[in-house]
Amino acid sequence: MEKSTDPNIEIVKLLQSRMRYDVMGRDNVIDLILVALLADGHVLLEDFPGSGKTTLAKALGESISADGVEENMSAFRRMQFTPDLLPGDITGVMVFDPEANQFYFRRGPIFTHIALVDEINRTSPKVQSALLESMGEKQVTIDNVTHKLSDLFFVIATQNPLDAVGTYPLPIAQLDRFMFKIRMTNISRSAELEVIRSWGRPREKCQMPQVTVQQILEVRQIVRNKVAVADSVMECLVDIIRTIREDPRCLQGASTRSLVQAVPALQAYAFMKGRMYVAASDIEDLGEPLFSHRLQLAPGVGDAGVVVRDAMNAPLHRLSSTLLHS
Repeated sequence: MEKSTDPNIEIVKLLQSRMRYDVMGRDNVIDLILVALLADGHVLLEDFPGSGKTTLAKALGESISADGVEENMSAFRRMQFTPDLLPGDITGVMVFDPEANQFYFRRGPIFTHIALVDEINRTSPKVQSALLESMGEKQVTIDNVTHKLSDLFFVIATQNPLDAVGTYPLPIAQLDRFMFKIRMTNISRSAELEVIRSWGRPREKCQMPQVTVQQILEVRQIVRNKVAVADSVMECLVDIIRTIREDPRCLQGASTRSLVQAVPALQAYAFMKGRMYVAASDIEDLGEPLFSHRLQLAPGVGDAGVVVRDAMNAPLHRLSSTLLHS
């Protein structure tokens, strides 16, 4: 099997190193975020307040340089979602210029390369829909005029799983727009000790160079066009989804969109592992964050991850046997 020797892998390693410098104890989450970035997807982070979700997204934004791309397009913007937010606060609005006696479009914070949406479930469905349209189409339409977003456009949204007061939970159809839903667990004891020891001390700014938008877009193309996906891998994915749909614990299974998103995610994951082909182990590692948030479970069933893991057993066993003898 061919191993990745492409120098573009160094760009990914640089992003990893910069983010790990700023965020301690979150290596696995950082890797999943970079997989989604390279696969042109979006990520939903779920955990309790103070777990480092915002710091993580900011670290990615600060790792990317927007120089030489589009004027007035920042590399990173943070949007705090609140109940009184309006769609125009995100997408932008038409403003009247009395001197020119005409309206002009004033861009909203959605016009960025990396968008952090803090507490996405704290705003109304109307605002959520405006954001999700941008995620799917990479454009916004204001007064019948379409405005294109960045080619890189990548959303990291966060939500608190416990605070239900004044929230509007995302329905399955909207959760399906996210490539991954990542539940961030508590960091290790040693990492927490390091965080509190270093808190308040002056810390040397990261000296590693930033990665440009164009470099990331080029890596995306390499991942999509050069990382091989065997037919048996695609058959395995379809079998997993069909098994989930037939599971009595599941009222609604994963969509075909999830399969479409799974292929580039697996390609990006394999590339980051140094391979130019997708292996069975990649599906095993990514299956739960790829599919579990898209399921509607029957009453009394509490863990979608268990349903996904059970559904993967037989198809992965067949895939491993096929790849072993190929």
